[in-house]
Amino acid sequence: MTEIEDLTLEEAAAELERLAKEMAEHDRRYYQDDAPTISDADYDALRQRNLAIEQRFPDLVRPDSPSLRVGTEVSEKFAKITHALPMLSLDNAFSDEDVADFSVRVRRFLKLSEDAPLAITAEPKIDGLSLSLRYEGGKLVSAATRGDGTTGEDVTLNARTIKDIPVTLKGEAPDVFEVRGEVYMTHADFAALNERQTEAGKPVFANPRNAAAGSLRQLDSRITKARPLHFFAYAWGEASAVPGETQTEVVAAIAGFGFKVNALMQRFTDVAGLVSHYHAIEEQRSALGYDIDGVVYKVDDLALQKRLGFVSRSPRWAIAHKFAAEQATTVLRDIEIQVGRTGALTPVAKLQPVTVGGVVVSNATLHNADYIKGVGQGGAVLREGRDIRIGDTVIVQRAGDVIPQVVDVLLDKRPADAAPYVFPSRCPICDSHAVREDDGVVTRCTGGLICPAQAVERIRHFVSRNAFDIEGLGEKQVEFFFKAEDEALRVRTPADIFTLKERQSRSTLKKLENIDGFGPVSVGKLFAAIDERRNISLSRFLYALGIRHVGETNAKRFARHYGSLSAFATDAASAILPVDKKDKGNEAWQAMNDIDGIGAVVAEAVVEFFAEAHNREALAALLDQVTVMDEVAVVDMSSPVAGKTVVFTGTLEQMTRDEAKAMAEALGAKVSGSVSKKTDLVVAGPGAGSKLKQATTLGIEVIDEAGWFVRIGRDAAPEAAEGADAVGLTPDAAAQAEAEDPA
Repeated sequence: MTEIEDLTLEEAAAELERLAKEMAEHDRRYYQDDAPTISDADYDALRQRNLAIEQRFPDLVRPDSPSLRVGTEVSEKFAKITHALPMLSLDNAFSDEDVADFSVRVRRFLKLSEDAPLAITAEPKIDGLSLSLRYEGGKLVSAATRGDGTTGEDVTLNARTIKDIPVTLKGEAPDVFEVRGEVYMTHADFAALNERQTEAGKPVFANPRNAAAGSLRQLDSRITKARPLHFFAYAWGEASAVPGETQTEVVAAIAGFGFKVNALMQRFTDVAGLVSHYHAIEEQRSALGYDIDGVVYKVDDLALQKRLGFVSRSPRWAIAHKFAAEQATTVLRDIEIQVGRTGALTPVAKLQPVTVGGVVVSNATLHNADYIKGVGQGGAVLREGRDIRIGDTVIVQRAGDVIPQVVDVLLDKRPADAAPYVFPSRCPICDSHAVREDDGVVTRCTGGLICPAQAVERIRHFVSRNAFDIEGLGEKQVEFFFKAEDEALRVRTPADIFTLKERQSRSTLKKLENIDGFGPVSVGKLFAAIDERRNISLSRFLYALGIRHVGETNAKRFARHYGSLSAFATDAASAILPVDKKDKGNEAWQAMNDIDGIGAVVAEAVVEFFAEAHNREALAALLDQVTVMDEVAVVDMSSPVAGKTVVFTGTLEQMTRDEAKAMAEALGAKVSGSVSKKTDLVVAGPGAGSKLKQATTLGIEVIDEAGWFVRIGRDAAPEAAEGADAVGLTPDAAAQAEAEDPA
């Protein structure tokens, strides 16, 4: 597979399409046929490759992306049951550091200090088939597989045959209560089943998970009854009353109802305890008698779970720590520097080919100059300070990180003449100076449009699907026009695309239609496709310019805020960057910097783009050829704050800043980071300072948090009402929802 750093926009789009189709087929085989054709590790590798490409090309995320999907469609051979609450999937962690990052993200969202108490549970991640059991009046009324997360297969009759699943709950259970867990088969029972299958001349099962899933999803419940299935309960769905205030308490209550829960589930108050328990479970893995593929962590306090809510297909309050990736040892032959569209210099390890997790690997990422030196984020020490040198014997890892990476060095095998690697200070493509950014670890070529590596990529980006979307200008065509020696064929700037037809009509040299690979019909279609794109929306236009940090999302933010290109360009061209931390810049800078979701890094990239004379010249030439249409804002006018610009300042005591922002945006308001004449409303908490003073000076309406809830028609804070409802989720949807990884 092509390394992700090497992918062009078109290649990335094609790769995402391929991955979506391939993973959909693997999901079908896994969930419907119970006969997967790849290992869990290989499936994780596909998922992570898809995610890595989406992270590099966020504007190419497909509607059918595996990152947005849970499970697969329900088989037609079963009746369907719609889950009262969705059965979601979990994000994955693949290292101890990822677990620490999870804790930091949770604390940041909840606005908890580092020393504030935060309990998190840890339990084995059972490798079986997810099942949701609905009880009404203490009686089992239905059982459904996860399916696509929203609708599952009705396997009620089969579930009733499993001894671990009580038909009637013990004790005093809620009137409506859905128990969720995993159907699995022990190693011993699996071996015995396969032995019986062999004796009967029937196909054997590949692994216990397939055997359990295939046994539960039988049309004849007598077959299910004859199979040795087990069930671990660990969560719940819809409940008329939740029997506890924490994950630990509710799981204990579920055990009291007659269910088997995992004895290895424990509660911890620090990351060290979680990680230690993870490694302890990992050591016991082979002796457990059943398959697990990681450890699941969940925030224990249910009130905090509600406040944290969900992101896309996963909850913020839980994560699955998968077991270690597969590794291999090989020799680092060379380090190659690749230059990307934005001028970033990325080091790539050229390896002696080695098989890692069933895939032959010859290239691996080295991330950046610091990583090679053994330095991590914030100056943290990596690999105990061991640097990476050409000629080293290195450990390569693949799985959680789909792009194979060099994770360590075997110093006892280092050649005597191996020298520390010196990261280049000049671009290997155009020989321009390469400068390390002050705010990061990336080294960039300063060649801009004169650097062929950047120029070609910028034009490819300009004509890509989410930008101008010009059909017929693919990777090969862009390369051809860029390298053309004939002025009538040359495309070096965006404006050249729209003057191509005119230049061709005036040319006395060889016409485009007479060149191999083209022809009258294809050339006509190309010119027509170009002409069709002479009118473009503001957000697409801004994205197409290829300004650093301005992807599709930020382009839309700018378009919504400014409404027109002239308004955007006026602020961008007139903004004055702060000279130091005390300097706030001029009004145009502040206005751009304070757009919600933008901030100083993005604003600075925009200002620097417009500060370059060649960029302004290229933009002017382009605007002679195309018309940029104004952005029309769409808001929900039914809300009392719809269309208004709101500023939150001071200490918010009843909600976090993230919750306040999500709430306001869900109601159609714009959230700004500064007070100006355009501000409609300021919500001020204790400690409000300069923003409150400025609002008073400008005569802008100011209310406190209580007034905010009254204004939007709510008479309580998120904790007192429904915390997740305050971040845009309904109380039901924010209630306890089960989650697990599909693999």
